[in-house]
Amino acid sequence: METKETKHFDFICEAVANGITNVGLKYDKPVIFGVLTTNTLKQALDRAGGKHGNKGDEAAATALAMLAVKH
Repeated sequence: METKETKHFDFICEAVANGITNVGLKYDKPVIFGVLTTNTLKQALDRAGGKHGNKGDEAAATALAMLAVKH
């Protein structure tokens, strides 16, 4: 893991996750969080179709499943 001078990355990731959660709670709607928070390009590639699957596909499938539940 690379060394960071500040915790900016951590603060941004937490703020985005909290914001998305608050939108879902405020509007009583499911909101899918499909943002990759990675430290390296390798981690991003592994999660975007590599050894950990495709997290974008998983988020899209979740969104479609939630739409089906609503209808």
